[in-house]
Amino acid sequence: MPKKVLFIDRDGTIIKETVDEQIDAFEKMIFYPKCIPFLSKIAKELDYELVMITNQDGLGTISFPEETFWPVHNFIMKTYENEGVVFDKVFIDRTFPYENANTRKPGTGLLTDYFTSDYDLEKSFVIGDRLTDVELAKNLGSKGIFIQDNTNLGTGEISVKQEELQPYIALETNDWEKIYEFLKLENRTASTTRKTNETDIQINLNLDGTGKSNIKTGLAFFDHMLDQIARHGQMDLEIKVNGDLEVDEHHTIEDTAIALGEVFNQALGTKLGIERYGFKLPMDDCLAQVAIDFGGRNWLVWEADFKREKIGEMPTEMFFHFFKSFTDGAKCNLNVKAEGTNEHHKIEAIFKAFAKAIKMAVKRDVEKMILPSTKGML
Repeated sequence: MPKKVLFIDRDGTIIKETVDEQIDAFEKMIFYPKCIPFLSKIAKELDYELVMITNQDGLGTISFPEETFWPVHNFIMKTYENEGVVFDKVFIDRTFPYENANTRKPGTGLLTDYFTSDYDLEKSFVIGDRLTDVELAKNLGSKGIFIQDNTNLGTGEISVKQEELQPYIALETNDWEKIYEFLKLENRTASTTRKTNETDIQINLNLDGTGKSNIKTGLAFFDHMLDQIARHGQMDLEIKVNGDLEVDEHHTIEDTAIALGEVFNQALGTKLGIERYGFKLPMDDCLAQVAIDFGGRNWLVWEADFKREKIGEMPTEMFFHFFKSFTDGAKCNLNVKAEGTNEHHKIEAIFKAFAKAIKMAVKRDVEKMILPSTKGML
């Protein structure tokens, strides 16, 4: 299996940056808060290869002699090594005044050995305190973990516009505990394509997203309900459906629900550490209760009646069918109850409660990554 790598900067990342940007004396060296214990946990618990890559401009010149650099650097490395943090390789670029931009970050000249099938750069990260580190991540085909706080002295010399690097920032923080949690709880993503004679469906899901959605099913009210799942479940969801709406809405709604359930099942993976269960939600005159269990078996209990034939373009008889199809695809138990007088409020409350139930059920505890079952499998 290809190896994942953490390409880690030194100054401003595992030790604090200095005003003159030159760590050449012990009294100037301060370990970055919380880095030692949590980088140690990363090294011991996670399957990343650790690689240090640092720009030390002018190292070996009169203004930055090597005899002032190596004692401090070796002390830093030995301290981390004593805590189980061993860097597989250390790359130091000392070019000044930047004679070879290809080796100096964000150039990748020092890292050519990692552009092979032995490494999974797409699932690797660059951890650093400058935008040049993020640009290095972009150049590697990876993502950046951007350590930014009010002690940073600058962003580095980037060759692209700052806004162009935003998609390559996977996490922005100055807290190593959050970095550890992020890396341990990798985003659970999945995609699926379902194509039949009746529908053509594409779905992308990130269970650990922020609530972004891009949904186009051809049914405006259905889009609105699916958007509730993303927003209130705080997951990123893209759904594109081309269905035979000239016949009726049935196939579009049913097949979307099946595919959505399947992509949830994929994204949950091993289900280690999830809460598994989860919501009761009021909306004006309505009260919706949704309980869910991603326990590996499909079942639906439905206690909700609707007096209108349609809400928007969506037949109310399809509400039951949507959730039944979802449970089949996701292999989950679902219990839905709703009461109230306004039919729009009632179904919207159900979808919001459904989203909240999912959010609760898929939440993970970084300190208790165990299977929530006595059976040994879900």
